[in-house]
Amino acid sequence: MKSPIALAAIALTIVLAVLAAMQADRQDTVAGPVEYVRGGDTVRVDNVSVRLNGVAVPDRREPVGAEAENFLKNLVTGKTVSCRVSSQRSYDRRIGTCYLDGTDLAVLIIGAGLARDCPRHSGGRYSDFNTAASKQLPLPDFCQPR
Repeated sequence: MKSPIALAAIALTIVLAVLAAMQADRQDTVAGPVEYVRGGDTVRVDNVSVRLNGVAVPDRREPVGAEAENFLKNLVTGKTVSCRVSSQRSYDRRIGTCYLDGTDLAVLIIGAGLARDCPRHSGGRYSDFNTAASKQLPLPDFCQPR
């Protein structure tokens, strides 16, 4: 039989492990009008820059990149969106999934043929929304499955 101190130490270890796991997977919600759009994959809401998770959008200097950025700007600038953001970051941006009127922004931009599913980060969540046009876009190395 373990001593009360040993049992307390085990219980404390379990509690700390659960709290650490919860913190690692922590998600927050930010909502409000889109303040600006950067590229075709980043929106700023409530002073938080959110990089859309699981979507590969060409850089604005690449073919379709400027069109993707303009599409997203026209779609959301000044409109209220809600984003579930994780504690993960991409440079100065939080990683998240954003919704306009309940519709995932990644679905909209991929469905418009201006981006594609990034399977390494989406787990294939958006693969059914790829169009013939989006499938022609390059798949960046960071999207390639490991």
